[in-house]
Amino acid sequence: MLSRSRVVSITAMLCSTFAATSSGQELSTPALGVGALTSNLKLDGVLDEPAWLGAEAIDAFRQTDPAEGAAASARTQVRALASPKGLVLGITCDQPSDEVVSFSVRRDAPLGSEDHIRIVLGPSLDGRSGYVFAVNPSGARYDALINPGGETENADWDGIWEAGTARTSSGWSVEISIPAQTLTFQRGIHEWHFNVERRIQRRLETDRWASPARQYRITQTSRAGLLTNLPDFDLGVGLTARPALTTGGGRPAPSARAVGEFRPSLDVSQRIGTNVVASATLNTDFAETEVDTRRTNLTRFPLFFPEKRTFFLEGDDIFSFGLGLDQDVLPYFSRRIGLVSDRQVPILAGGKVNGRIGSTNFGGVVAVTDEEPNVVEAKAVMTVGRIKRNLGRESWLGAIASVGDPLGRSGSWLTGGDFTYATSRFRGDKNLLIGVWGLATGREDLGGDAIAHGLKIDYPNDLWDVALTYKRIGRDFDPSLGFVPRPSVHLYNLNLESSPRFARGPVQQMFFEFRPSVATDLTGRWESYRIFSAPVNWRLRSGDRVEFNINPTGEQLVEPFEVSDGVLIAPGAYHWRRYRLEAGTAQKRRLFSQVTWWFGGFYDGTLDQIQWTGAWNPTPLLTLEFTGERNIGRLPDGVFDQTLIGNRLRFNVSPDLSLASYVQYDTDSDSIGVNTRLRWTFRPTADLFVVYNHNVSSILERWRLDSNQLLIKLQYAWRM
Repeated sequence: MLSRSRVVSITAMLCSTFAATSSGQELSTPALGVGALTSNLKLDGVLDEPAWLGAEAIDAFRQTDPAEGAAASARTQVRALASPKGLVLGITCDQPSDEVVSFSVRRDAPLGSEDHIRIVLGPSLDGRSGYVFAVNPSGARYDALINPGGETENADWDGIWEAGTARTSSGWSVEISIPAQTLTFQRGIHEWHFNVERRIQRRLETDRWASPARQYRITQTSRAGLLTNLPDFDLGVGLTARPALTTGGGRPAPSARAVGEFRPSLDVSQRIGTNVVASATLNTDFAETEVDTRRTNLTRFPLFFPEKRTFFLEGDDIFSFGLGLDQDVLPYFSRRIGLVSDRQVPILAGGKVNGRIGSTNFGGVVAVTDEEPNVVEAKAVMTVGRIKRNLGRESWLGAIASVGDPLGRSGSWLTGGDFTYATSRFRGDKNLLIGVWGLATGREDLGGDAIAHGLKIDYPNDLWDVALTYKRIGRDFDPSLGFVPRPSVHLYNLNLESSPRFARGPVQQMFFEFRPSVATDLTGRWESYRIFSAPVNWRLRSGDRVEFNINPTGEQLVEPFEVSDGVLIAPGAYHWRRYRLEAGTAQKRRLFSQVTWWFGGFYDGTLDQIQWTGAWNPTPLLTLEFTGERNIGRLPDGVFDQTLIGNRLRFNVSPDLSLASYVQYDTDSDSIGVNTRLRWTFRPTADLFVVYNHNVSSILERWRLDSNQLLIKLQYAWRM
């Protein structure tokens, strides 16, 4: 086991190694000049207007997969036009029509397993932040915020933009229109970071314009090209008002009377310059937000569910904290505001500011929540602030603070700082990140050990991905607006992964993984360990994949643990070994599926877990997604059997009109929940939602209504 002093020594050694060996010539940065857009375009995907004919075009794409550095197998041409109101991109993709793989039509489809074009914009020109916009041949749109460093992206963010596509005898084409008001950018800068990537799914090929190397992600804007000759964008007054009205009703409980709802709400945002946005929300309503996916939990710790509410997602990349915290420590978890024990608490008002001035990134949130019977007894005011300073080419230094408690407990506060050294030029062309962070919190009911700190050394590259993470979480560390599932521990994680590729044969790539993790209490006594290894993880040239894992695991319990209703595991030290077999078909097919079988020991018994996921896309109009899980545990104290089923049926009339019905059932609650959601974006700035929730439970082997609700929400944004 690594001691803290040993971890610090390793960090110092790697830093000194970098100082001695970081070198290498910089390649010239590719650029695309933007043409002038002097008249309106018909956004139909056909690049036949005169402005396109005179615009500069780029087509120098090279493969990142399967043959790194090779010329793209099909031609891709990209052009850009701009007016003071926004940016329009035009892309033509040559490809035989019978090779096009395109299933999704809906908004926010992930698109990773289909043909698509992915655009990355870095308007702040800081090499750390940006936006992702993607479109497939059927017109499905996806967008996301890039998190610091470009390693991950937040796909829950939704911006206002449009796209039109067209199919031709030689392939397909797309026009993408992004209003300037959708983005934040530095004033007076006439060039942005810019990159384009194309996926040709049937050939399992990925082509990229700038930095077509596997160890770089498309979201690493520090490795992007440039979009030049941009005009001075006119944001007008910079004011956006989005009123909304929600009405409907339903029965909240079996014996309750029907309750009606009429809830007006208002969101207002004001641009302060080009790179700062201030927003406010009144009588906030999130009726249109999708329900959480049910999951089984066979651990001693709470599950993590991501934020889906629009107000909290804006500027979320600025609020991200630290390197390597994952879901073990989140100093700011926005679901703590307005959600208590999975029960909604009304948000009376909220304010937010986020943006960038020079090399400084900052964000602040304040929210006032109302009381809720049997949940929260009093109103609460909560505030969060975050500031980050860019250092060098890709690194940053930051601080975070929060005040307030959703339950009204007094004296609640948190403060902390983080530093991340990041470079994509280690030893010339490799990625390296070294991050340290520390947090302290307080509240009247907390003890004296309310601090947490940690570090991570990460070498995330293509052939080798190596990471070492250490976290220390104090006994009394319990931030009121954070998420900490496991306090009073030292956490050690090592990740070693090698992923060689093969030019010939049925196997395209192999992944060899070794990931040991250990948790000890604060005195150093072990509490948990898990050694994940993958001797077989093969991606076949057909797109299918197979995997086999071996996982020695241990837990030391100091008190009984109820793994299922009536099934207890006694205190003591337990060691067992689990195995996983997994096989998945290629997602380029209309029907694809993945089956996973976990088997082997579980504490002092055995556990079989069978998981099934997949989707069927018979036509672009219809998609059926299915998931299922069955857990069968046999322990000395008893046998438990858990089943969870989820099926989602989507009718995708167009990217702006979709109807989805999600049915979930699990044996733990012995209930069926149905969430049906229609979304019609009848204008880029206007949406109509119709949401119906219906829940039934089995009581004495009879199905009875548990609750139901029908809500209609109309929202419209005026931009001035």
